[in-house]
Amino acid sequence: MIAERRVGFVNNRRLSEHSEFWNFGDFSEGSLLLVTHTPASEDTKTVLRKATAVFDIAYRRFRDLQKAEAQAKRAEEDLIKIKEARKIAEDALIELKATQAQLIQSEKMASLGELTAGIAHEIQNPLNFVNNFSEVTQELTDELLEERNKERGERDEGLETELISDIQENLKKINHHGQRASGIVKGMLEHSRNSSGQKELTDINALADEYLRLAYHGLRAKDKSFNADSKTDFDPNLPKIEVIPQDIGRVLLNLINNAFQAVKEEGERRKEQGDMNYKPQVSIRTEVTAQSSLLIAITDNGPGIPSEIKDKIFQPFFTTKPTGQGTGLGLSLAYDIVKAHGGTLEVATVDDGKENRTVFTLVFPSNSNA
Repeated sequence: MIAERRVGFVNNRRLSEHSEFWNFGDFSEGSLLLVTHTPASEDTKTVLRKATAVFDIAYRRFRDLQKAEAQAKRAEEDLIKIKEARKIAEDALIELKATQAQLIQSEKMASLGELTAGIAHEIQNPLNFVNNFSEVTQELTDELLEERNKERGERDEGLETELISDIQENLKKINHHGQRASGIVKGMLEHSRNSSGQKELTDINALADEYLRLAYHGLRAKDKSFNADSKTDFDPNLPKIEVIPQDIGRVLLNLINNAFQAVKEEGERRKEQGDMNYKPQVSIRTEVTAQSSLLIAITDNGPGIPSEIKDKIFQPFFTTKPTGQGTGLGLSLAYDIVKAHGGTLEVATVDDGKENRTVFTLVFPSNSNA
């Protein structure tokens, strides 16, 4: 491309004029300009074209290098971000594991809380006595001091003796009820003791019977209006089994608590519908199977477990309870404990034509029996 224009310029205050010929060599990103004072020859144009082609290649490589450098910089920044994200993920994983451990411990303590619910309710009685007698004793002490501050001739020594006697009696009562509260606390600590992790020969019938009563009275302590029919059908020939009693106790407590909670909710639902004939029932049965395994079945006549969630109830953190009322770890922990003992835990809901019956079945292999 050739363009021509005449340009004037001032030099030493004298005006001169000359012609310029602009020759453009176009390439992908722009143009090269060659200025001549005479029209460009074909050789000049050829040189310009070759120079333009070479410059185009060089410029393309320059731009590619710029892009490569930019990509390298972005890659470096991305790598830094990835490292930061990895650090955040690692920290989150550590926090998640800590949270899971806390939740598991919380679930264990929740089961222990069910055991001690009745005890915690009872401890309020001796504490009330201690508080009341302490207040009365303080008043008697003030009255005694007031009497002692009087002139000797005005003091009533008989009243002083009576006040001192009352104070002594009150202190005895405070001590008595304090000891009573202390005994209750010791009982709570016994229930909350950590598992030794050692397997012991355990009477499953006795263990199941104990936790059935504790679970029922624990729920009754929180709701005096609750009543349920609890039954046992224990195999008298059931052999002792080698298990960790505290762990199996937690499993039984969790399953029995769930059963009582289910019949309680079903009773409230039936009552709202005007059905006053519903009788909550929870039962435990033990037996030795044909394969010489030990079986424990916990049955309730609550609402049953819908088939669509039956396969999920043993999954960690799955719960049908309202937010804040369950961690979703109870059945998951129970399943893991039974599995760790070489046993199985299954659930089924049976409709006998009148009402649903949910059955949790624990089976321990014969090689666990003594």
